[in-house]
Parts: sequence; structure tokens; C-alpha cells
Amino acid sequence: MSDQIIGLHHWFDSPPGRYLLAWEQARFDEAVADIFGYHSLQLGMPLLDGLRANRMPHQWLALGQEAVQGSIAFLETGSGDAPLQRRTVDLLTEPVALPFAEASLDLLVLPHTLELSMDPHAALREVERVLVPEGRVVISGLNPTSLWGLRQWRARMYQRMGKGTLYLPDVGEFIGYRRLRDWLRLLSFEVESAQFGCYRPAVRSTQWLERFGFMDPLGERWWPIFGAAYFLVAVKRVHGMRLLEPAWRSTRQRSAATVPIANRAGPVGATGRTSRLFTGSDDRDRNTV
Repeated sequence: MSDQIIGLHHWFDSPPGRYLLAWEQARFDEAVADIFGYHSLQLGMPLLDGLRANRMPHQWLALGQEAVQGSIAFLETGSGDAPLQRRTVDLLTEPVALPFAEASLDLLVLPHTLELSMDPHAALREVERVLVPEGRVVISGLNPTSLWGLRQWRARMYQRMGKGTLYLPDVGEFIGYRRLRDWLRLLSFEVESAQFGCYRPAVRSTQWLERFGFMDPLGERWWPIFGAAYFLVAVKRVHGMRLLEPAWRSTRQRSAATVPIANRAGPVGATGRTSRLFTGSDDRDRNTV
């Protein structure tokens, strides 16, 4: 697993990695800016600051032990301008066993965390446990149904024949968007928004990536689900919850009393005549008192 972490860090320091990292950073900044609460956590991927646009007072970055070793190895051999050097790791933990109480976090950010997890479904169950009701999880991952995923699949076929190199980092099996959405639904999550991005072909040089820059707007319009990466925001729904209402709405209202109308002769008035409203008779048929 540590070799996969090291490979992922070095790949994000390559031209296609920086291209993907810039797209994901912009998506995270937009998504977390208006999510409010008190406690937020980013699991893994210190090269990307998924919480920098969020305004929660308590923010943490958590890495696994092997991920920390990969980060140190990248600092020793990677480029000098990596954002990792300005990030501080707050705790060491694995996504499948978070040291937080149930319903204690308002926001979790998972940049490529599930791809590196030993059990991604168990990691999602742990996310559901620590999130408060209506809490949100933000996830990014590599899309296997894309031009990049196709080249990765072809490179694996060539490797079985003893030749070829992988284009994407060797992080095991990529999790498709539809599969991840089904997992979230089983855990009572509702997908609020989803985006795909990075439609340029799987090339390695900055020059060729810039030449194919026109494919990003075309891809967003004509083949939106085939981007190299996906990004989604999901909210934890708790069924059967009863919203609290103001106390004045629960007070019982006093109903107005009805006045019955009796069909009988009314009292004798001051003029000595009974009212025609109740008797329906003519005054000429009555004698004065």
C-alpha cells in the first residue's frame, strides 16, 4: 500500500496530475464554502487542501500511517513547490476506524480516499457513523469510464504480456460513479450534486495538454459522464426525524363559542309588540298589552 501512496504523490506532481489537481481543488473550494457547522475532517491526500474555503472553526487533516510514509518519501524526492510542505497532519488514523464519537462531525472530505482504502465500503460506513444528521461528505475519484481509464486498462493488458507502463497511479481498482452512488444510497445518503471533469486525452506533457484544452468545454456539453475524474456531494438523511417547532405553535387555541338561534317567540318589546323576526306573524293579528 505504501508504494501505491508514493506513486500517487509522484503522479500528482506530473503535468496530468497537476491538471487534475487544479480541477479538483476548484471543485472543493466551491462545494465547501457554504457548508456550515463546527467540526470538519479531511481524510488523506495532503497535496490537496479540501477545507481551505470552509469556515468551520475546527478543521483537521487525518492520514494513515502508510500515507504519512508516502508523504515523507515524496518530500525527499518531489518538487519543492508542493502544497504538502505547508500542510500539518493533525492525527493518524485509518478511514475504516475513525477516532470520533457517533454523530460528531459536520463535514468530511474524501479526496481519492476510497481508492486507497483497504475496504472502501467499510470506510463509507464509518463516515456515516461519525456524521451528524444532515451532515455532508465530499468525495472525488478517478473515473474508470473515461479516456484515462481506457488507457490504464490497455496498459494493464500490455503489462500482462510483459511490456508497457501504467498511465495512472497503481492504486488498485477504481470505483465508478454509479457504483459509489449505489453504496451511498444503501447508507441513507442522498447525492446533492455530481460533476465530471478533465476531458483532455491521456497525454503526459504539458504542451500536449494545452493543445487539447478545447476538449474540456466540449466534453462538458457532449459527453459529460466520461470525464477523467468525478466529484460529488452527499448529505446524510435520517428517516423518521421530527423537526422541532416553536413553542407558541404547540399551544392549544381556544375556539370561539357559537350562538344558537331558537325559533321561538321573542320577548315583548318596549312598544308592546312582539318581533316579527321570531314569530313571523303580522302585528295586526296581535293585541296590545
